[in-house]
Amino acid sequence: MTSPEKPIDNTIFLRNLPSVDELMDELRGEADEGASGAALAETARKAIEIERRRILADRNISSTTPGGEASEIRAALRGDIIKETRALLAASRTPDLRHVINATGIVLHTNLGRAPLSEAACEALLAVARSYSNLEYDLEAGHRGSRAGAIESLLQKLTGAESAIVVNNNAAAVMFAIRFMAEGKEVVISRGELVEIGGSFRIPEIMAQSGARMVEVGATNKTHLSDYEKAIGPETGLLLKAHTSNYRIIGFTEEVPREALAALAREKGIPFLEDLGSGCFVNPPGIPHEPTVAASVAAGVDVVTFSGDKLMGGPQAGIIVGKAAWVDKLKKHPMMRALRLDKLTLAALEATLRAYLDPERAMREVPTLRMLSEEDAADRRARALLDAMGEKTTRKLRAEAVDTVGRVGGGAMPTAELKSRALALFPEDISADKLDALLRAATPPVVARIHEDRLLLDMLCVSDAEIAPLANILKGLAGEAG
Repeated sequence: MTSPEKPIDNTIFLRNLPSVDELMDELRGEADEGASGAALAETARKAIEIERRRILADRNISSTTPGGEASEIRAALRGDIIKETRALLAASRTPDLRHVINATGIVLHTNLGRAPLSEAACEALLAVARSYSNLEYDLEAGHRGSRAGAIESLLQKLTGAESAIVVNNNAAAVMFAIRFMAEGKEVVISRGELVEIGGSFRIPEIMAQSGARMVEVGATNKTHLSDYEKAIGPETGLLLKAHTSNYRIIGFTEEVPREALAALAREKGIPFLEDLGSGCFVNPPGIPHEPTVAASVAAGVDVVTFSGDKLMGGPQAGIIVGKAAWVDKLKKHPMMRALRLDKLTLAALEATLRAYLDPERAMREVPTLRMLSEEDAADRRARALLDAMGEKTTRKLRAEAVDTVGRVGGGAMPTAELKSRALALFPEDISADKLDALLRAATPPVVARIHEDRLLLDMLCVSDAEIAPLANILKGLAGEAG
C-alpha cells in the first residue's frame, strides 16, 4: 500500500473511516439471515473499531488501498469494514458449543466433553428430544410413573445392587450420599484417598459442604485396618473409601481392601460408602485393571457412587447403587428434585447401559471402550489420512506418521499408556504454534498437541468419518504454506 521508505500517515486513514450509517444500506441484506437492525449496527461499530485499532497499530491498515487519494482510501476502508462486519456476523451465528476433532490422543478429554456417545445413545436422545415421551408416565398402567425406573432396573441387573438412583454428576452423588448418611457426624477416610476430582473440587471440601466432619487415618502411602478401628467412636457416622482413579501412589504402599472395610462396618454397625469415580463395568484388554462396580457391590459396600461419562462411556451423570435400606431413602429425599437428570440424559444413559447387558456388544458399540481396546486402528487412520491428503499436501506440510502414546484421561487410569500413531507436521514456513491456532480456527476445529516443535495429530480418537474433513483442512493449510 505504501513504500517502505515512506512512513504511513495514520491520520488520513482515521479521518476516512466510514460511519455506521454509511455502512447500513449495504448491510441491510444481512437482515434476511436473521440479523436485526440493532445487531447490524452494533456489529458494524465493532468492525470499525477493529479497523481503527489496526490503523493505530500501523499495520494491516487496508490491504486493498491502491493509493493515497482520500476517495480511494475511503472506498478501501469501507470494503474492509464491510468484510469484517460480515465475518463477525457469521461468527455470531456459529454455536459456541460445537463438534471438534480430537487429535490429542486423550480418550476422555475433560475439556472436550469426555466420552463421545454411542450411536444408540445418540439415536435415543434425538428420539426423545424431537417429541413427547413417557418420561414420568406408566404406559401399561395409564398413570404417573417413575422418572428413572428403567435405568434403575438396568443398574441393578448390571451391578447386582439392591437399588439404584441417578443424579447430575458424581460430585453431587458423593456429597448427597455423605450428607444423608453422616450429616453432623464423623466420616473416617484414609489420608491417601483425599483426592481432588477436578476443577478444584476436593473430598474434604465436598465433605464440609455435606455437613459431616472428616477424620483422617493412616499415612499418605500406608493405611491399615487398625487405623480405622482406632478412629471409630460414638460420633462416627460413616466409613468412606475413595478410589484414587486420577493418580497412583507406588512403592512402599498399603491400603485396606474394601471387603475388610465392609466387614468392619458391619461389625461396628455403621455404613460404608465407596466412591469409585470412573465407573468401570468391564475391563478392556491390555490396560491396567480397574475395580468394577459389581465387585464393590459384591464386597458388601453399602453405597457405591461413580460417574456415567468416564469409563462407562455414557453422558454426564452421577450414579448411586447399593443396599435398598440406604438408596431407597435417598430416592425420597427432597434434594433429589434439584439433582435429578433431564429426559435427554436419561435417554442416552439408558441406551448406554443396555449395551452392557452384552459385554461384547459394549466393547464394539461404546466409543470409549472401543478406543481403549482397538489394536492398530490409529495406524490405519494415520495411513488413510496421508492417502486422503495426497502427495502435494503431505510434502508441503512435511507430514509423516510417527509412533506416539495416548492417554485415557478424564481422571482415569493415570499410568495407562495407549499405543498410538500420529501425523507429525513440520512445515518450513509455519511454526507449530501458528499451525495449532489455524487448526483450532478451522471448520470443524481441530485440537492437536505440540511435541518438540512439531504439531502432532494423534489418530487414536479421530473417527473414520473425520478423516476426509481433516484431510480437506490440511489441504487448505498447505495452500497457506505456499
